[in-house]
Amino acid sequence: MSEEKSAVPAWEQRFRAARVSLPDWADEAPDRALYVSNATGTYEVYAWDRATGTHRQVTDRPNGTTDAELSPDGAWVWWFDDHDGDEFGVWRRQPFAGGPDEEAVPGLAPSYSAGLALGRDGTVVVGRSTDEDGTTLHLRRPGGTEPVEIYRHAEYGGVGDLSHDGTLLAIDHTEHGDAMHSAIRVVRLTGDGSGGGVETVAELDEVTGRDEPRGVACLGFAPVEGDTRLLVAHQRTGRWEPMIWDVATGAETALPLRDEQGRELPGDVSAQWRPGAGELLVEHEYEARSELFSYSLAEGRLTRLETPRGTVGGATARPDGTVEYLWSSAAEPSVVRSTAGTVVLRAPGAVPPASVPVEDVWVDGPGGRVHALVQRPAGTAPGDGPLPTVFEIHGGPTHHDSDSFAAGPAAWLDHGFAVVRVNYRGSTGYGQAWTDALHERVGLIELEDIAAVREWAVDSGLADPRRLVLTGGSWGGYLTLLGLGVQPDAWALGVAAVPVADYHTAYADEMEALKSLDRTLFGGTPEEVPDRFTASSPLTYVERVRVPVYISAGVNDPRCPIRQIENYVERLEQLGKPHEVYRYDAGHGSLVVEERIKQLRLEIDFVRRHLPAVDATETGTDTDTDTSAGTGSTPGVNGSGGTA
Repeated sequence: MSEEKSAVPAWEQRFRAARVSLPDWADEAPDRALYVSNATGTYEVYAWDRATGTHRQVTDRPNGTTDAELSPDGAWVWWFDDHDGDEFGVWRRQPFAGGPDEEAVPGLAPSYSAGLALGRDGTVVVGRSTDEDGTTLHLRRPGGTEPVEIYRHAEYGGVGDLSHDGTLLAIDHTEHGDAMHSAIRVVRLTGDGSGGGVETVAELDEVTGRDEPRGVACLGFAPVEGDTRLLVAHQRTGRWEPMIWDVATGAETALPLRDEQGRELPGDVSAQWRPGAGELLVEHEYEARSELFSYSLAEGRLTRLETPRGTVGGATARPDGTVEYLWSSAAEPSVVRSTAGTVVLRAPGAVPPASVPVEDVWVDGPGGRVHALVQRPAGTAPGDGPLPTVFEIHGGPTHHDSDSFAAGPAAWLDHGFAVVRVNYRGSTGYGQAWTDALHERVGLIELEDIAAVREWAVDSGLADPRRLVLTGGSWGGYLTLLGLGVQPDAWALGVAAVPVADYHTAYADEMEALKSLDRTLFGGTPEEVPDRFTASSPLTYVERVRVPVYISAGVNDPRCPIRQIENYVERLEQLGKPHEVYRYDAGHGSLVVEERIKQLRLEIDFVRRHLPAVDATETGTDTDTDTSAGTGSTPGVNGSGGTA
């Protein structure tokens, strides 16, 4: 390692190190693949010809690109073109081998994406979402030029999947008004290149008319000509698991997924068809970790595929019988591996520095046992402490923290902080009841679980109660601002990235898909249930905030729009509350590596300047922190950066 390289702090090396996503390959041309990489310093789409070993950068935009898809024949790369991270745009395409871009479906105005399906015969279905039109789906048949609208509804929905022969389309929808539990409609596509229409073939709705709604979601049609079987995820047993639904006959086939000892797999289970449709690739997620199995439909047998302990961030079954998967753990960076025992794809350059493993902690909370992931700085052990501690709260809210590699938490560890991540009620991976518990008392429920874990962290001797930092992005940023007001004595500082800050205004300005989710979470609109939105809004409690607050925001963010953040900041200013704000020219985050580093550097610098100092003799530990996080940037002023 050169002297110049070694001078770069480990936490920055983790961000700058190139990484790759799991390659996605063309159904009819498996040697043609796409992946996303930050090799140039910005996340962009790459084409990979596996037969020749050549790699080509497809997109090159200042704001980066991540949404892309290959046509089944591998001839075209489709990618979504938004503006400065606002997620509002159109699909473009270019030849796999390279060439000029072109608008993929002329005649469709910009929108938020609601999915895309590309048929083997040239059929295209584009999903759009706008505030004015709700969800619309548009069909273009082979030989056709103008897309035809085939679906419209005010509630959010999207493209599920096209059948292998392009005659059937599965639509995931929430026409019943429950955005957390979708239904499926399957339609037959009619017409030819001059036009098109649809006729309904089958419906699967486990929400309408039920006291306890259960969601269903499309996982994909069988990859066989003329096969009308659809793989579906359902919640009939109180968790996500797969079944097979023949949309032509209505027959449903349950899948008794049991391990080698005959035990039912706990946690959530998903699946995808393996080539030939005789087997399924099963992805099992349980207690913040995941593993892979193969399931033989003929024998009803589940076979474990050996993967290291950690998290599988995606998997795909290849025609040669192998399975490729993206794997990482909290301690080890991600890598694309194969069940053949090889590394499939390596990012160029140095491997990111490793971090430290996580410990599992279970804490009794008001709604049940809460799972938390805990990391201690390298060189410390249980009993060393109390330590300055960062509670990093995940977004979503229908998401969860896992035993996977993340550069952000690793940076806090490098600076001497313990890191605690909480899978509060509303998180996925712990059964439907845990996820669905987030209802009406939005935000307040999650904070109860976070408070229970905070109490454990202090009582166990891990966390110094005088040096507890509450932080998070998106929903985690929302919970940070809400927590500073609802639990004003619990935290020493708050660091919120792209948060919800004023819920009434956020609802008015956010994209339609999130309006739909909010109506489900709160049980209505702000006009229908104003008290619930008020009770869950950080702005309601801003007068109670007692500690310095740091906020970062993307000026083009459609998910947590800038106006509602400015309302909160203005109130902080009126009250004379200490705060710093960083605004950047992007959306809900950034795809530019240097911008991500800048944002975290500002956050670390803010914490180092404002966190109360504690004499080492009071705790018996060394409280010195790494000074490499210093910044020449000035907090509290407008900044510029990349887009997301």
